[in-house]
Amino acid sequence: MSKVELYVYDLSNGLAKQLSRQLTGKQIDGIWHTSVVVFGREIFYGQGVCETLPGQSHHGKPLQIVDMGETALDQDTFNEYLTEMRQHYTADKYHLLEFNCNSFTNDCVGFLTGGSIPSWISDLPSDFLSTPFGAALRPTIDAMFRRPVPGAAPTLATLRPSPADAAAAISASPNPGLAASLLQAVASQAFSPTAPASSGSAAPSAPPLASSSTVSAPIHICTNPSSLHSLLRTHKAVIVFFTSTTCGPCRMVEPVFEDLAYAKTHRSGKDRTAFVKVDMDVGLGGQAGAEWGIRATPTFLFFLEGKKIHELKGANAPELRSQVDLLLYQAFPPHPHTSLPLPVVEALSTNPILFTQPPAYDNLLNKLSSFIDASSPSHQVLEAKEQIITRRTMSLYLSARFPSDRNASPPKGLSASPQLISSWSASTRTITQALPTAQVFPLVDLWRLALLDEAVGTWCATNPSAINPVHIFLRKADEALSASQSEARNFILIALRMLANAFACSVLAKDLLSAAGQRVAATKVIVSSLLHADTAVRTAAASLAFNVAAFLQKGRVDKIRGASATDNEVEEDGEWEVELVSAVLEALSNEGQSEEAVHRLTAALAFLLRLSPVYESQLVPFLEVLHAKDTLMVKLAAGGCGEKGVQKKEVRKLVEEVAEKLCP
Repeated sequence: MSKVELYVYDLSNGLAKQLSRQLTGKQIDGIWHTSVVVFGREIFYGQGVCETLPGQSHHGKPLQIVDMGETALDQDTFNEYLTEMRQHYTADKYHLLEFNCNSFTNDCVGFLTGGSIPSWISDLPSDFLSTPFGAALRPTIDAMFRRPVPGAAPTLATLRPSPADAAAAISASPNPGLAASLLQAVASQAFSPTAPASSGSAAPSAPPLASSSTVSAPIHICTNPSSLHSLLRTHKAVIVFFTSTTCGPCRMVEPVFEDLAYAKTHRSGKDRTAFVKVDMDVGLGGQAGAEWGIRATPTFLFFLEGKKIHELKGANAPELRSQVDLLLYQAFPPHPHTSLPLPVVEALSTNPILFTQPPAYDNLLNKLSSFIDASSPSHQVLEAKEQIITRRTMSLYLSARFPSDRNASPPKGLSASPQLISSWSASTRTITQALPTAQVFPLVDLWRLALLDEAVGTWCATNPSAINPVHIFLRKADEALSASQSEARNFILIALRMLANAFACSVLAKDLLSAAGQRVAATKVIVSSLLHADTAVRTAAASLAFNVAAFLQKGRVDKIRGASATDNEVEEDGEWEVELVSAVLEALSNEGQSEEAVHRLTAALAFLLRLSPVYESQLVPFLEVLHAKDTLMVKLAAGGCGEKGVQKKEVRKLVEEVAEKLCP
C-alpha cells in the first residue's frame, strides 16, 4: 500500500495567470505540468520517463499537491509497469500539447488507483488553441518538436522555435512583449534538463486550484480503461480511435482523424467534444479495447452522452468524416434560425457603433480646469490637475493619435504605454472624487477617445475596479440615472458614448458583459438611459444596446460555424437576455421621434433574438406576452415614429423582417 499524490506545477511560473487575458482575451490560470508521487519517488515524463525525490525536480516546489488516494499494488508490479511505459513514453515522442506529462500521469494514476487526474488538467477544450494567439502559436510548438534525426531526443537547440514561427505567434498577440516573455518562460521550464535527486521535503498540500482552462491539444491519448471512462463521463460527444503500432491502415487514416479533431473541438463547458486515441500496444490500451470488443485496427467508436451509437472499422476517410459530422449534429443540433431566411438581418454589420469624432481638446481642458479651480481643490487634486491639464499628457497623446484634422495621419504604431495609462487613471480617480458628477464630462470625453486605442482598452479590462476609469464612470452614470440628475445630462450622454467605444476592444467588451465583471452595472445604465427624456441620450443608449447585442451575435455565429468563439464569447444567461429584450421593446414602444434610435433598437432586438440559445424556451413566450410584433409594426404606421412613421426604406425592411420572422 502506498499513498498516491499528484504534484502540479505551472510551466509559465505564474505568467499565464497574470498575462493570459492580455494575450488571448481569456483567463488561463496555468500551463500545467504534473508528476505522480508514489513509493517515495516523484515520476514524470519529459525527456523520457524521469524519477527524482519528491519536490526535487527542475520544476522546483510544486504549486500544489492533490491527494489521489492509495494504491493496492506493490512496488515491484509498478516498476514492471514503468519498464513497459518507458518503451512508449520516450523523449522523441514528447509533445507539449499532444503527448505530454499529463498524458503520462493520467495513465499512472489510472494503473495505480483506477482513477484519473483532475478534469481541469486533463480536459482538452482547446480554449487556448482556439484564440488567435493560440492558433498562431500552434505551428511554433509543432516546430519545436521537429527532430533533425528520427528518434533523436529533444534538446534545447532542436526545440527552439524559428524566428519566423515565434514572430507569427507573438504578432498575433495585442502585446508582443508579453507574448515573448510567456513563450520564453514556458520553453525554459518545459525543456530544462532534470535536476539530480536530492533530499528534501515536499511542499504542503494546498486546496485544488479553481482553473478556468488549461493549455492542451484537442486529442486525448488514453492507455487505460479508467481514463477512457472518465472522458466518456465528462464529454457529450466522444470519438475513439483504436490503433496499434504495427497497423499500416491506421497510419493512413490518422492524419484525417487529427484534422477532424482540430476542426471540431472548439466547444467548451458542457458542450465538449473529445477525440481520443487508444494505442492497443501501449500500457493497458489492450484492456480498453477488449472491453469494447475491438478485434482489429483501425476501429472508431462514436459515443453520445456516454452511450455507444456507432462503430466504424477500417481506414475509410470519407465515412469517418460523415460519421463525425452526424455525431456532432446529434449532440449539438443546429439552431432553428440557421435555416430561417433573414436577408436583412444577415446583412447587418456586427461591427460596433463607435463615436470617433475628436473633441476640441483645448476647450475640454479649459472647462475641466475651471471646474477644478471653483472646487477649492486639495493638494491631491492639484497634482491631478497638473498631470491632466497643465502637463497635458493625455490630450497631447490623443491629439497625436486621433488628430482633429481628418487629413492628418497619426504616427504608425503609436499606442499608450501602461505607465502612461496608469498615470492618467490615478489622476482621473482623484478628480472624479473631488468634482460633482455633472462636472466630470470633459474628462469622460478624453477617455471616450482613448478607448479606441486597444492598449488602453486592454489595460482597463485587466486592472482593478477602484482605479479603472471605465468602471468609475459606469458607477457614476448609474448613480446619476438612479437619482434622475437632470444637470448630469452631458455626463450621461458622453459616458454612454464612452461605453459604446469600449466595444472597440473585445477584452474590455467581455469584461463589461461577463457575469463576474460589470454586467449588472452596465445593464442598469442601458435600461435606464433607453428611457431618458433626452433624444440624444436615448440614441446613444440605443447605440450601446446595439453593441452589446452585436457582440453576443458574433460569438453565436462563430460557435455555429465551428470557429473560435473566444474573442466574442460571453456566457449566455436567459434572465439577463430577457431583461435586455424587455428594455429594448419598451424603448421601441416609447420612441416616437428618432428614426435613427428605432433603427438601432430594432437591429439590437434582431441580434438579441437571432440564434439565442434560450429563444424557444424563454424569449418566445415573453415576446408573445409583450405583443412584440405589434410594437414593431406600429413604428411603420403614421404617428408611430414621426408624423408618417418610419420612412427610410432599409429601416422599414428591417422592422418588417424582425416582426414577421423573429417575433411570434
